[in-house]
Amino acid sequence: MSGKHDGRGFAYRAAVAGRVLLAACGGYGIAALFTALLSLTLPLASSEAVAAATVSSFAVMVAAVIFVFAARSLGRAVLGLGVLSLLLGGGLWLVQGSA
Repeated sequence: MSGKHDGRGFAYRAAVAGRVLLAACGGYGIAALFTALLSLTLPLASSEAVAAATVSSFAVMVAAVIFVFAARSLGRAVLGLGVLSLLLGGGLWLVQGSA
């Protein structure tokens, strides 16, 4: 049974597995930080702000997954999600400090 990627070894498979893991875990983390930050900053009633932030978090998760698989390398994907998570976490820290 010959496939298209038979010549590629363990490094290729590990990079794909790393992207899948980063997309799942990193995308979830980014979406959770985004949801928390948005629910605290939207000028709505708290229940409506949480609902709106939760609905929009699905689009953020999809965008993170697309970014991870579109990045040139796994390292760039990690760097991109890491910087974004630091920015979102910093914003959340600032908002919680003022609340």
